[in-house]
Amino acid sequence: MNCRDLQLRWETLSIGQQSVVYCTNLAFMEEWQEESHFLKLSIKKCRLKFATSHLGDTPNMWKKVLWSDETKIELFGNNAKRYFWRKSNTEHTIPTVKHGGGSIMVWACFSSAGTGKMVKIDGKMDGAKYRTILEENLMESAKDLRLGRRFVFQQDNDPKHKAKSTMEWFKNKHIQVLEWPSQRPDLNPIENLWKELKTTVHKCSPSNLTELELFCKEEWENISVSRCAKLIETYPKRLTAVIAAKGGTTKY
Repeated sequence: MNCRDLQLRWETLSIGQQSVVYCTNLAFMEEWQEESHFLKLSIKKCRLKFATSHLGDTPNMWKKVLWSDETKIELFGNNAKRYFWRKSNTEHTIPTVKHGGGSIMVWACFSSAGTGKMVKIDGKMDGAKYRTILEENLMESAKDLRLGRRFVFQQDNDPKHKAKSTMEWFKNKHIQVLEWPSQRPDLNPIENLWKELKTTVHKCSPSNLTELELFCKEEWENISVSRCAKLIETYPKRLTAVIAAKGGTTKY
C-alpha cells in the first residue's frame, strides 16, 4: 500500500499526502542492504602506511599493475543494493527466491589498458584451484594487455592467495606481488567494475546460470579501455582519501 492508497482509504478525512508520508515514516524505516565495515586500529595503520608509501608512485607504476579479484554474481541480482520498508521494531530480513535462483563465482583481472581474462570458478575454491586459474589466465592477460615482463600483480589477503605454495608459484614465475593491506575493498578499483558489471548483467535478464556466465563474460569484455584507464588515473585520489581518513573507510 502506497501513500496514494492510504489517502484514498481515508478520503473522508482532510489529510494531505505529505502528512501520510510523515505518519508512515513514524512506523516504517527505509533502508538499504549494505555490509558495514568496522576497521580495527591495526588495520587502519596498515592502510595508512600503504597509502602514504604509495602516494608518490608515478602514473607509469600504476599502469603496470594487474588488478584481480573474485566475486559472486547472482542470477536475479540479489547481491545488488536494494531498498525496502520494514516496521521499526521488526527483524531486518530480506525475501529470497526459493526456486530457479542461484549464482556463479568468477575471477577476473584488469589494468589501465583494459580488462583481462574472466573465469567461472567451478566448485569450492582452494589453493590448488586458485593456482590453476593463475597458471591458465594471469600471464596470458598480462601479455594481451601488453604490461611487459615487469608488471605487478595485485591480489587481496585471502589465505588461498597468500598460501606458501601460491607465493612460491609467484616466485618461480618471477612475478612481483603488490603488498596488500586492505580488509576493505575500497583500495581495489576492480570493485567499481564489479558493481557496474552486475548492474549491466542484471539488465540483460539472464534466465539461467549458463546465460548468466555468458552475459558476464560478454559484458566484461565490453568494458571500455577508457573506463579502466580512468580508474587507474584517479587511483592517487583513493590514497589521498585513505590518508585523510587516517586509514579509515572512504567513499570508494
